[in-house]
Amino acid sequence: MSKNSKPEVITFGCRLNSYESEIMLSQAKQAGLSDVIIFNSCAVTGEAVRQARQAIRRAKRNAPNKKIIVTGCAAQVEPANFANMSEVDLVIGNNDKLEANTYENLTFGVDINDKIKVNDIMSIKETANHLVEGLDGRARAFVQVQNGCDHRCTFCIIPFGRGPSRSTPMGHVVEQIKKLVANGYNEIVLTGVDITSYGADLPGNISLGTLVQKILIHVADLPRLRISSIDSIEMDEALFEAIASEKRLMAHLHLSLQSGDNLILKRMKRRHSYEDIISLCERLRKVRPEMIFGADIIVGFPTETKAMFDNSMRIVTEANITYLHVFPYSKREGTPAAKIPNQIEKSVAKQRAAKLRELGKLQFEKLCKSRVGKTERVLVERENLGRTEQFVPVGFSNAKQGEIVDVQISDFNDKGLIGELVRSAK
Repeated sequence: MSKNSKPEVITFGCRLNSYESEIMLSQAKQAGLSDVIIFNSCAVTGEAVRQARQAIRRAKRNAPNKKIIVTGCAAQVEPANFANMSEVDLVIGNNDKLEANTYENLTFGVDINDKIKVNDIMSIKETANHLVEGLDGRARAFVQVQNGCDHRCTFCIIPFGRGPSRSTPMGHVVEQIKKLVANGYNEIVLTGVDITSYGADLPGNISLGTLVQKILIHVADLPRLRISSIDSIEMDEALFEAIASEKRLMAHLHLSLQSGDNLILKRMKRRHSYEDIISLCERLRKVRPEMIFGADIIVGFPTETKAMFDNSMRIVTEANITYLHVFPYSKREGTPAAKIPNQIEKSVAKQRAAKLRELGKLQFEKLCKSRVGKTERVLVERENLGRTEQFVPVGFSNAKQGEIVDVQISDFNDKGLIGELVRSAK
């Protein structure tokens, strides 16, 4: 292979995949790989798998001499689906993709059996402790604190792509964040598959809240700490205390909600109710009035009626949820939900998704309108764009990437806030 072309990683899906792609790229470079494209796939929906396959075909057409490696959740769950593609040279499992020796001892297969290098993910009991010095082109850095999931939501294939829940030891997390802050990162995002289950597999009475408190104590020069998507029913008292007392922990939480209807939540095998979410949001806003929420919501789940969908619409306004990630239900073979009779027509799910997204736009507009005239502390993502502590995009100019600055908000549009730089805040 040519020595002139560096390895490339193309990422699909979640923030954890983005974090892992940085590790994979570093491992591939250290192993001296060239003329290789690695696809880090997502399995959360059938559409995500389709997009990955489409991108693989396109990449091979554009670079026919490059080798194609596929890994990630979709590759773990359905390796033969990718190995059968003529464009694909190797399929690697979700655990092996993070190991240095995978890239140091790389051999490409010819037939389908030689192509597949995927182990039993359910046998993995420890999270690999990988240090990342920084994420190229980003103002914030993501730190993996947990991987896998022990729950079995009826719609979800991810536990079979990620394996059982396993936590990164607290000391390692703290040391990694210290290193990232020393490298100039002003915001750290804790990420994982089910991060509110953090610590259950570690010795001692450890939780996500415990970890957050330790980070804030031991990394005193970290300006901003953010938490990615959480399962609300698993929130512990230590996390509530940290939210109430520590302004460096951002007033923005993304909830793994999935539906606003209690019967649908039961059929999804979720462990919270409509009332639990309302109570949680009220409690958090009492201790942090500026708290803003996002949520993942699936529409068109099997048996969902219009009245059930209306409950998902209602919870958005009653809980005052601002950021919506809306997904039409995607049937995933191998999950219990795929066997439920009364599957909803795709056209109906698509219509409901559009309606819910319109509500999300109104909610976002309401938040933006409330911020006009205020001064926001903004992390600069690039020269003319940043995000507030509540994760609202802000357009302005004349600031350096990675800085935290004060911005006077004068207006807003459908993309976020518009303002003018006041001064550097750090």
